[in-house]
Amino acid sequence: MSLFQESFTTTLPPVRVRFGAGVRHTLGEEMAALGLSRALILTTPQQAETGAQFADLLGERAAGLYSRAAMHTPVAISEEAVARALEVGADCVVAVGGGSTTGLGKAIALRTDLPQIVVPTTYAGSEATGILGQTEGGRKTTITTPKVQPEVILYDAELVRSLPVGMTVTSALNAMAHAAEGLYAQNRSPVSTLMALEGMRAFRDALPRVMDNPDDLSARGETLYGAWLCGMVLGTVGMALHHKLCHTLGGSFDLPHAETHSVILPHAIAYNEAAAARELAPVAEMFGGPTAGQALHDFAIRMKAPLALRDLGMKEADLDRATEIATQNPYWNPRPVEAGAVRRLLQAAWDGTAPAA
Repeated sequence: MSLFQESFTTTLPPVRVRFGAGVRHTLGEEMAALGLSRALILTTPQQAETGAQFADLLGERAAGLYSRAAMHTPVAISEEAVARALEVGADCVVAVGGGSTTGLGKAIALRTDLPQIVVPTTYAGSEATGILGQTEGGRKTTITTPKVQPEVILYDAELVRSLPVGMTVTSALNAMAHAAEGLYAQNRSPVSTLMALEGMRAFRDALPRVMDNPDDLSARGETLYGAWLCGMVLGTVGMALHHKLCHTLGGSFDLPHAETHSVILPHAIAYNEAAAARELAPVAEMFGGPTAGQALHDFAIRMKAPLALRDLGMKEADLDRATEIATQNPYWNPRPVEAGAVRRLLQAAWDGTAPAA
């Protein structure tokens, strides 16, 4: 099937991307190439030790370490980190970690214009985008601007080799969600569709190998390749219902980011499949199911991914409120966003049942 469209526009960001086991050791070279000499290293509290290792790696190029990155990028944490960057005279930030740390680096860049180098340790894909989601007052808002697009990404398979299998699976499904929604995006192009399908294929092939042997560097490298491609899709086309629901559940109910994407993905795809069956047909074929939503649900089961919002701490009594938040502001989606249908989607996701159209 040809992916040609008679009319389309695509913009690809000018980002330097390097893959390879051990590529993190070129970090100093990348800083030098950009004329940078004082990096503030960012991590979550759980990865502070890894941040210290990067400080040792950079030596005098390390201006300091800030290890308070948090899920959903709280504005208060971002402002504290900006103050730290100014205090140590940083001329760039090096974000080592997943979406939380990458988000913090972007938040600092938004406020200071400091260049960013990202070294991912999950498959979040945020590093490949000019998108920043921030949380304040119980609401998560998203902005898109070139100011938050990282300049350099270093994908080092050695850094994800120790990622626990459970986190590997949920992070991968989070990345796959970017590609799945990109297939029916209003502003999709043949380029974004190629990246989406190749990114999902990479995860389909490599993720089972990682589960069998988490130390398999080749498989880990291919999952990072999938994450980059899926992240590129997120950064070049618009998202729809799936991402709106996940931002609502994360920002307003503090559900964990990757796990929430894992649970919602097959349900949101099944919802939109009624209006985008042609665009999603390759997903059903790729993952071997009668529909794309069912195929992704079955893949999640095989990968032992979480299936129910209730297992993530969501209260059933909050589903009505979640529906209200997710449907109160209009946004484009291939199928009309109807409160009753969204409420049924969330109920199935809360129960952990198979998705319904």
